[in-house]
Amino acid sequence: MAGSVLAVGVLGAAAALSLGLTIVGGAAVVAQRAAGAADAAALAAADAASGAVPSPDEPCALAGRVARAAGATLSGCTIEGFVATVEVQAAYAGLAAVSRARAGPPEGQ
Repeated sequence: MAGSVLAVGVLGAAAALSLGLTIVGGAAVVAQRAAGAADAAALAAADAASGAVPSPDEPCALAGRVARAAGATLSGCTIEGFVATVEVQAAYAGLAAVSRARAGPPEGQ
């Protein structure tokens, strides 16, 4: 009987550890997806602002479309000259991963 209780305890601990690692791994994936979406959205907005990529949309609207295509939501966008700064959010298990990115020509150009 004591061996059965020990086995159930070990299996319960292993299940809890597996669940915890799954949640942490999923959150890490979502954080990386948010970072990639922010980079892509900032580049798209900066390219649209500079005229390098012709687009019928405003630069921030284009950034929003790019962020949605990458599985995130655009939560902030500013354009200063040819420099775009964006903030995106992606959610996982009730938690929000927020990432910011900036794109534009090199400083002094």
